[in-house]
Amino acid sequence: MPLIADLLARRVRSDGSAPLVTCYDLDAGTRVELSATTTANWVAKTSNLLTDELLLEPGALVELEVAREHPGHWMTLVWALSCWQTGAAVTLGRPDEAALLVTGPSPSPGTGAAEVVACSLHPLGLGIPDLPVGVVDFATEVRGQPDQWSGLPVAADAPAWSDGIRWLTQQDLLAGAPGDARRVLVTAGQPWATVRDALVVPLRDGGSSVVVSGTADPARVAEIAATERVDAVLPD
Repeated sequence: MPLIADLLARRVRSDGSAPLVTCYDLDAGTRVELSATTTANWVAKTSNLLTDELLLEPGALVELEVAREHPGHWMTLVWALSCWQTGAAVTLGRPDEAALLVTGPSPSPGTGAAEVVACSLHPLGLGIPDLPVGVVDFATEVRGQPDQWSGLPVAADAPAWSDGIRWLTQQDLLAGAPGDARRVLVTAGQPWATVRDALVVPLRDGGSSVVVSGTADPARVAEIAATERVDAVLPD
C-alpha cells in the first residue's frame, strides 16, 4: 500500500509540472502556486534538514504550531509532508513532549521543545531577521539542503498525526474511499481538515487544491473559484 510520500513521488513522475496546491493569503494579498515537482523539492530539502541538521529520528514528535496558526499556508503543508516522509509524527498541543517546535515568524519563548524552527511565511520563502538566539530560521537553513531525499521507507503503522481529537498512523492518513480527481477550493480552518482537504486528498485521488486563508467575503471566494476553474468548493 503506497503511503503519502510515495503518492507525492508518483505525482512528480506522472504530472510533475501541473499545479498541486495554490495558496491565497487574502490578508497579505499573495498567491503562491506549487507544482508537484516544486512541492517535492521543498519536502526533500526539509526532510534533509530534519534528519541531517536537526538529527530527528523516526517516531520523533514535531509540534506543528504553524499548522494551528496558519493551516492553509504552503509552508505548513510542506512541513506536514516532510514529517511524514521522514517518519516523524505531527502533533498539536504537546510542545513539552516534542523534539521540535515549528512556528510562524514570531516564536514564543519557553516552549519546552528541544529545538525551535521559525517559518517566515514569506510568499517567496525569504528568511526572518533578528530571531531569538537558539531559534532556527527555516528559510535560511533549508536552502542549502540537498534536493533529493534518500531516507528509508516509513512503516504503515507509524504515528503520523495527533491533535488531541484524532491519532492517525501513516496508513490512516489516506483512509476513505477514493474520489474523482478534482480541483477543489478549500477555505482554511481547522488544521487537520485543512491539511487533509488541501493536500492529502488531492495526492490520494489525483486532484489539486486552491487554499484560501484570511478574511474573504463570498463574492471574493466565488471570484477565486472562477479564476482558478475549480470543480468544487469545500464543503460541498
